[in-house]
Amino acid sequence: MTFPYRLLLLCSLVSAVGLIPTFPNLKNANAAVPGCPTPALSRFQRHKVARGETLESIAQRYNLIPATIINMNPGLRNDTVPVGSELQIPPYNGIVVEVPRGQTWRQVAAQFKVRADTLFEVNGCQQDPRIVFVPWVDGSPNRAVSASPAPANQEASSRVSISGYPLPQATTVALPYGWQINPINGEVFFHSGVDLLAAVGTSVEAIASGTVVFANDQGSYGKLVIVNHSGGLQSRYAQLDSIKVTVGQQINKGDVLGTVGTTGQPTSKQPHLHFEMRASSDLGWVAKDPKGYLK
Repeated sequence: MTFPYRLLLLCSLVSAVGLIPTFPNLKNANAAVPGCPTPALSRFQRHKVARGETLESIAQRYNLIPATIINMNPGLRNDTVPVGSELQIPPYNGIVVEVPRGQTWRQVAAQFKVRADTLFEVNGCQQDPRIVFVPWVDGSPNRAVSASPAPANQEASSRVSISGYPLPQATTVALPYGWQINPINGEVFFHSGVDLLAAVGTSVEAIASGTVVFANDQGSYGKLVIVNHSGGLQSRYAQLDSIKVTVGQQINKGDVLGTVGTTGQPTSKQPHLHFEMRASSDLGWVAKDPKGYLK
């Protein structure tokens, strides 16, 4: 497999043409974006090897495969881990990739067969990062984590109980799910939900029963309510004017969670509800197209 960009190891910069002795500061490679997950590059840990530890035991402790630790620590030789040495531990199995000028990180996603929105969130929703963390599952870039939809039978069983509508009546979709052009600033970005037009003060209703796990202000989301449902699914209701529920509260389908507002950083000047559906995965809560859940 030929890589048109450089893979970064934690002590050297490796490319198809050789070794480059400089290495950028990974902690500052991806700064956090309000309302997005902490970038993977900011979540690296250091592990000091204790007596009796092996590469396998350390990998198991962090839920990684040995190949990931070796890739991130090129000083290791023959799978040995000297006592007292410090290892760089990433949050997931994967590699660090430098995106060359003239290419986009979306091309990296395509090369490694990683779903673009997964790579986007793992790297903290950066618009144009030059260094990205690419997750994979078995130590080979050919088997990158794709956060693919669940098998059809599993997906169908989840959707039986997870379907509804978050407003009293159907309305216009102001901005759909997926890659969009921000109507305010003209930038291309990944929209992780749908914007449903509604007047300020309109009741926002739970699409299914579940447990409220977040009910507060959250960066660009503004006033946000998050509900966890059965089947490893989650719904999010953002940019609210008011919140009517509390964390830990058990709610039923149709219960009022809050009211439509304009808090946070809406992508439209028209009042709307920003609604998301997410599914649990090894990489956290991965955005899914809400269309299949809105009935």
